[in-house]
Amino acid sequence: MALCKGKEREIAEAIGKLDFTNPFIPERIMLEKIALGSDYRPPAAQGNIEAEKSRVRFNTNKLKERAIELLTKFRKRLLEKDLKLIDGDLEIYENLLIYYLYELYRSEIKAYFMDKSGKYSLADCYNRFLADWKYYLQLPKRPFETVFTAVKMFEMFFQIRRAFHYIFDFLIGRSTVSSELRAAIWQSIFTHDIIRYHRLLYNRMQSITTLISGPSGTGKELVARAVALSQHIPFDEKALDFTASSQQLFFPLHLSAMPQNLIESELFGHQKGAFTGAIQNRIGWMETCSEYGTVFLDEIGEVNEAVQVKLLRILQSRTFQRLGDNTERYYKGKLLAATNKNLLDAIEKRKFRDDLYYRLCSDIIETPSLRDQLGGSERELSTFVQYLAVGIIGQEESETLAGEATTWIKKNLGLEYAWPGNVRELEQCLRNIMIRGTYSAPGTTPSLNNENLLFQEFKECRLTADELLNIYCQNTYKKTGSYLATAKILNIDRRTVKKRISSCS
Repeated sequence: MALCKGKEREIAEAIGKLDFTNPFIPERIMLEKIALGSDYRPPAAQGNIEAEKSRVRFNTNKLKERAIELLTKFRKRLLEKDLKLIDGDLEIYENLLIYYLYELYRSEIKAYFMDKSGKYSLADCYNRFLADWKYYLQLPKRPFETVFTAVKMFEMFFQIRRAFHYIFDFLIGRSTVSSELRAAIWQSIFTHDIIRYHRLLYNRMQSITTLISGPSGTGKELVARAVALSQHIPFDEKALDFTASSQQLFFPLHLSAMPQNLIESELFGHQKGAFTGAIQNRIGWMETCSEYGTVFLDEIGEVNEAVQVKLLRILQSRTFQRLGDNTERYYKGKLLAATNKNLLDAIEKRKFRDDLYYRLCSDIIETPSLRDQLGGSERELSTFVQYLAVGIIGQEESETLAGEATTWIKKNLGLEYAWPGNVRELEQCLRNIMIRGTYSAPGTTPSLNNENLLFQEFKECRLTADELLNIYCQNTYKKTGSYLATAKILNIDRRTVKKRISSCS
């Protein structure tokens, strides 16, 4: 008798790989198709967020059913005396079990990390999990070594569930570009080899710095939050609890909004009397942050060289000093940084240290512009508008506002509008439409926003040659999203294009 063969083996292998595959890449879909066959439900045709969540739930429920069905068969066979194991059988069995147990306990794990009161206990959940783990892996007369201990597996479940929540639920959009961003965040957390990560790297990733680069208003802090809140946290088997709360491990610092002389105090802390106004000792965020936490430095390209030197020291030696103190302190946490600037250009202009940059860039995530994420798709525009409308007007009236805004944007700005202000501009556009029923985009004129009025003024010869050229420049810029591309199309200087577009505002 064999443990598994043919179709059973193919399905079991596919299911067992799911928890070790980036859920935002095509390979995940391929594995689900193999495991579910005709029961597989494809992505929601309209890109609706709730429909997509429903699809995911349907497929995972079916996969869970397949997993327990196969596990039951395999465990029974493992107890048979005449069973002949071949290479890979026990690995398939263990990976199948990992997937099943994850699905069995993921709802309770999510309830635990979403509980803001701190009263939710995992003691009963872990004890039941441990009993299941022993039932399937500690078999009479057929002991075998497992890749992961029960505690390590439970820690793995906790991390995977948090990462999926913060990446899938917190980020807007269902386009290919949005999926690629999610995949990049997942890889930043678990690397491209998640099995190696769980075996060797899970407690070493704090030393890897992630640089998040992209235009303003593209969600760099959301990306940072997802990475920070998804870091590995150990489980204390004696206390039956995780050693830290994931919700309290993200420390964002917006450097561009702070005077340079206060940045060092915020980061490193200071001793009483270190400078005028330092009337007592202060602990900085580098000291507050635990070994499982993350400090996020937003707009790192704005800091002066003195701060850059101290940040370089932290990245090189993990040590720092409070202002006015000589005591060496050790930074144990992870460091994330973000910028909307081209740091390589800043290096050439001697405004940013190249040695600091090369310490920051061991891992880079690029956040795409809103225009790239939308890709001219009405479906994607509707997804973003609906999401933002909930925050602006509440769930009850969000669909009405979203419908009004989407219709207005299509008619007046067009699906190819560049959105130079990215998500922040779209959010203000919604507020303008809610209050005034219209929106004046940067660099546009009322005539350009209203095609009927523009045609009427043109027909009645009310526009000067300058006004016509200004409007044409703006309209071309809307399509290209680039001053340089607009200049090439119009065969005029780039500075002239920029000046004429500015005159429309």
